Amino acid sequence: MSRDIILKERWEMLVEKLSEKFSDGDPLELDAIIYLIGLQELGQYHRSFKKDEKINLMHIAICRLLEPYGYYEFDYFDDEGWPHYLVKEPLPPLKAGEQSVLMKEAIVDYFIEKEFIQ
Repeated sequence: MSRDIILKERWEMLVEKLSEKFSDGDPLELDAIIYLIGLQELGQYHRSFKKDEKINLMHIAICRLLEPYGYYEFDYFDDEGWPHYLVKEPLPPLKAGEQSVLMKEAIVDYFIEKEFIQ
């Protein structure tokens, strides 16, 4: 089976599983899944977040997701428990479709690593 087909199947399975757990079955979009990963990485589940904090959660997720690809490196946790990352290598210019595939691949890998999916 080709890599693209495997990614597509894993992505659909992941979206279905996360959607059942977090949105009463309504399919979660990519941004919502990135937000959930940021929340997971921060670990502060039982509080509400301001708009700028929600953007920061998504940034945390993107850094964490792209860390295995060599683009970011974890640096430290600040006094409030927020992780900070260093840019190791700038992201290459990607078309929108290429960005989407990279993020989906990174998200699938993340949830495989977390043993949420196989």
